[in-house]
Amino acid sequence: MPSDSSTASNMPDDRKLAVLMATYNGARDLPAQLESFVTQTRRPDLILVSDDNSQDETRQILAQFAQEQPAIAVKVIDGPCNGAAQNFLNLLRNTPDWVDVIALSDQDDVWMPEKLQRGLDLLGQKPDSDVPLLYCGRSWECDEVLGNQRLSRGMPGQASFGHALVQNVAGGNTMMLNRPALDLARAASFEAGEIVVHDWWVYQIVSGAGGHVLFDDTPFILYRQHGNNLIGANRGMRAKIKRLRMLVSGGFRKWNTLNIAALSASRHRLTPENRALLERFDRERNQGLFRRLRLVAAGRLYRMGMAGTLSLYLAALLGRL
Repeated sequence: MPSDSSTASNMPDDRKLAVLMATYNGARDLPAQLESFVTQTRRPDLILVSDDNSQDETRQILAQFAQEQPAIAVKVIDGPCNGAAQNFLNLLRNTPDWVDVIALSDQDDVWMPEKLQRGLDLLGQKPDSDVPLLYCGRSWECDEVLGNQRLSRGMPGQASFGHALVQNVAGGNTMMLNRPALDLARAASFEAGEIVVHDWWVYQIVSGAGGHVLFDDTPFILYRQHGNNLIGANRGMRAKIKRLRMLVSGGFRKWNTLNIAALSASRHRLTPENRALLERFDRERNQGLFRRLRLVAAGRLYRMGMAGTLSLYLAALLGRL
């Protein structure tokens, strides 16, 4: 993916764009995120918010923003109050039919002015509009006051369903979907049941159904890190130790079990090849040591980087796939 931002087209773009934001007690950082929507070079046509019964001033902030920005439609719906992942699925299910492209948003980041236009430009480079497209990319990981910025991990390998089964591709706060990808995810959301996190599941269902993943190496988001992050950046020695403990204790295996169940409920949406891979993963991760190691060694399942590869083999060795 090109690392410059010179992808804008001179052709008029009449695609309707919606930002989908899940909120829960986000009053502290929400104004900065909303302001970054206003400063976009391509403003959204709709900001759809699913609020999980916030007890702070979140709803009042959203109402005031809607009054101050009449050119942007703002709609707030009640969330399911069943965790962040289900709150985002609620947004997918309630996106109006007239929307062509969606951008997923957290409540506490700050977007750079070119973020939405960049995603629209790259999604528009694929001529076949019937193919589900997922745009995502890197971000600037920051502290609570947006300082100490560092670039998030890139994508050294190829995005695919085999990768999606065992590792996420990027943060959901960078993701944008075209209409076919939205229709796919919305339909599958009614089948999925419990999922680990919404962005990982979106990557799985889009890649599994034969969609294309566009990873942008240029960051357009200030990704605020704090104690309330659902997942966070997962960087540094402490995060690595935490992930290792989760793997050894069976947490990674539990995640895989949930993901497999959600994807199996939508198996008819997967390509035949990816459906077979899902079934093989589900079957052979429960077999003996040789079968588990062979599953990883075959290369159809893979994680990025040396550490990721070693962790996958360790999971197979310990029976924690």
